[in-house]
Amino acid sequence: MPGVDLRAEDAALDDIVITTTSDDLLAYFTVVNCFTPDMERAIHNGIPTTFKFFVKLYEVRSPWWNKKIADIKVTHEIRYDNLKKIFILDLSEPDQNNVIVSDFAEAKRLMSEIVGLKVTSLENLEKGKLYRVRMMAELDTIRLPLYLHYVLFFLSLWDFDTEWYSVDFRY
Repeated sequence: MPGVDLRAEDAALDDIVITTTSDDLLAYFTVVNCFTPDMERAIHNGIPTTFKFFVKLYEVRSPWWNKKIADIKVTHEIRYDNLKKIFILDLSEPDQNNVIVSDFAEAKRLMSEIVGLKVTSLENLEKGKLYRVRMMAELDTIRLPLYLHYVLFFLSLWDFDTEWYSVDFRY
């Protein structure tokens, strides 16, 4: 369809930080360019939208296979309540769960960022070894009620995946 922006083709991860507390390895990152105007309209029309974030931690062991230490999937879902004029976000991180905001810019920020995600306990890492954190994000396929997916088939074109991003570090 000419003139219709259906894909978030330039979605990417940005502001990636891998750091530690005294006990844990944490990840921070943001997905940029992930909301198209059509997606924003659909959200305002009450269509739930879900982002999935994947974070994997490996011990790098060449010439052998890398050893997987952590494999995490986080989901962020947004729904708009048109009667109350609020955005309801279901964030799967342990400390966040349901968040309610009235500002769409704030809702988009919360949807697109991972803040202080516990990747693993430092007890699982050995001093002096090389590790790799890999992360990516994707827009989950939009599930429409009943047979609307036949009428609105173009919504599948919203799907996006970012590239996998890697950060290597020595603990």
